[in-house]
Order: sequence, then C-alpha cells, then structure tokens
Amino acid sequence: MKYLFGIILLLCISCGNKEEVLLPKADRTIVKEVVDLSPIYIFFRVKGKDTLAEVNRKNSIITTNWILNIDKRLPLRLVIPEVMKLQQRKREEKEHKNENALNYYSYADSIGKNLAFLPFTKVYYKLEKPKKGLNLLFDKHGKIFLDGVLIESNQIQKYINNTNETSLDVSYCFDKNMSFDNYIKAKIILESIELKFVTPNEFIY
Repeated sequence: MKYLFGIILLLCISCGNKEEVLLPKADRTIVKEVVDLSPIYIFFRVKGKDTLAEVNRKNSIITTNWILNIDKRLPLRLVIPEVMKLQQRKREEKEHKNENALNYYSYADSIGKNLAFLPFTKVYYKLEKPKKGLNLLFDKHGKIFLDGVLIESNQIQKYINNTNETSLDVSYCFDKNMSFDNYIKAKIILESIELKFVTPNEFIY
C-alpha cells in the first residue's frame, strides 16, 4: 500500500491542495512513462444525495500529453461526458495543435507497483447503443456479453473468431453505471486481444 499512498500524495501535491484522487488499479502496465505532460483531475464529489464529477484542468497545456487522473469511484455516466469535452477541446485546437500530443488515463499497477498509463487518444465516445456489428458489452458487475451471450474474458477472441460474422465491426460497449475502476480493468483486458474489425468508437449506455 505504500506505493499507492505515494501516488495519491503526488496527485494531491500536483493539485496544489489536499484533495485526493483514488486511482483505478489493474494488474499490468500498458505504458510506464510519459514525458512532456499536463495533469488533469476529475474529482469524486458528493452533494446531498448526488454524486458529481468535478474537473480541474487549469494546468493543462494543449501542446502536451494529457494525463487524466480520474477517481475510480465515479460512474462512467459522469466521467465520459467530461472526457468528451476535453477531447473535443484538444481535437478542435488549430493554432497550437500538436499531432504528437496524446491522451492517457492514469492508474496504479498493483503487480508492478508503479503508476501506469493507458492511451485513449483515438477513442471516440458515443452515448448510445451501436446500430450494427457485433456488440461486446461489459456490464457494471464486470460480466462480459457478446451480442447478449455471457462469456469469460479469456474467451473473447475465441468466440468472436468462431462467429459467422467475422467481417463485421466489433463495438466495445460499457454500462454507463460502471465505475471508472472497472472500466480501466475492462480496457486492460481488451489490450491483450487482437481483433481485426474494431470500431474506433466506444459506446456508453
């Protein structure tokens, strides 16, 4: 737990106050180091009976790599609209645009005991169900469904390869009530799978 405390402490210092961002945890590192970066924070807030996502991007520089530090307790229905706004701002920048500046989510590698990063620059989020193709859905409990059929994570590639519709696009779908923690875990699973026809869109509904 010592390294996790260090990560949280680092985030608090970077924010310039004593607020915490509880990072998601996963069991492997996708990207270990990012340089020339700007940290952006999405905090977990409670107001009365409502949960809120509060964005702090005051230190973001459009020409740098953006690291989104998002509290793992937040549901996707609150996180993704804020992420979409940030993506749009960077994609629409003309005067100071840097094509090499990427976007990453941060998380803690519980095995390697280090801060890790997951790129998502090329992802386009859609707040709706896909209208065609094969749907690979992760629900809020961590269960995985391929066109409504429950499967295990280690069977995803096999099931899709064995379908009669292998030429159709595969759409990654996520329950809007899923925690950001479970979303990162799902994304780590997908990083280990090689599929030919995956859309750049991710569907949150």
